[in-house]
Amino acid sequence: MMGVEFFRQAVAFQQKYGKAGTTIANSFQTNATLIDDEMARLFSQYHFLLGCSLDGPAAVHNRFRRTRAGQPTHGRVIKGLSLLNKHKVDYNILTLVTQANVQKAKSVYRYLIERGVLFQQYIPCVEFDETGAPTPFSISGKEWGIFLSELFDEWISDSPKTISVRNFESVLAKLVDNVNSVCTMGTKCDQYFVVEYNGDVYPCDFFVENRWKLGNIMENSWQKIIESPVYLQFGSQKNQWHEQCGSCTYRSLCSGDCLKYRVDSEQDPRTLSWLCEGWKAFYDHTLVRFRHLADEIRQIRIDMAQNSRPIKLP
Repeated sequence: MMGVEFFRQAVAFQQKYGKAGTTIANSFQTNATLIDDEMARLFSQYHFLLGCSLDGPAAVHNRFRRTRAGQPTHGRVIKGLSLLNKHKVDYNILTLVTQANVQKAKSVYRYLIERGVLFQQYIPCVEFDETGAPTPFSISGKEWGIFLSELFDEWISDSPKTISVRNFESVLAKLVDNVNSVCTMGTKCDQYFVVEYNGDVYPCDFFVENRWKLGNIMENSWQKIIESPVYLQFGSQKNQWHEQCGSCTYRSLCSGDCLKYRVDSEQDPRTLSWLCEGWKAFYDHTLVRFRHLADEIRQIRIDMAQNSRPIKLP
């Protein structure tokens, strides 16, 4: 929406003020509807990485993704993606799981594969109205568990080595390297900041609220923001989970889940995640196979290390 000149200026500032030897990575999330040829060319030139929203085939995507005038957007998204392909811009697809596609895991996955999308991520849509009731397009925990399980079955029957589903790769990263590649798996919410257009800083894009404002980059140093008592308080909420989480078999894989799905109207982080039932069902269905994949990855690494050893000549 800012236009191609905005991105040109951003890159120019990076080149002007970046220290010698600094590597700068640019990435952003978009619905891809406003990407034109000139913009795609710029993204290619400076190696931008894009996350593009696509919820499935036209009938599925257009159910909730419409313009303010009520017009469907699927065709405009596909046009934007075609321009990214034309200029060889790297991108992945983020699919929002709503009532439009929550029962269509296999068909959505296959649709993306047919379009050549090998990097995918799926995000649950959970929103509440002013009364605390879930919105009509939101999904339940049970639906999320079924969706992920069906998606996993389809993915693992293909080739997990060539198709990247971030939801599953994050589990493998945890099992193989004990790395939290997504913030929801961690025990603290202190991995990044959100900086608004006016410089205001918040700890998470789900909590851009006055009570969690950390400061302003025009007025405060990064060090002061990092050490902010508000930031420390926000981060510590993650391990203040529901009492059921204490004995849960899968706690190491979710740490009580994202605060967005836990904090209730009373702002209590000890609320059980809205998606808890689904996560349990998903791990019940898949964890044995995840562990088998993790063993395979470890063995591949061992084989590669052994094969790369230098040959000692007599």
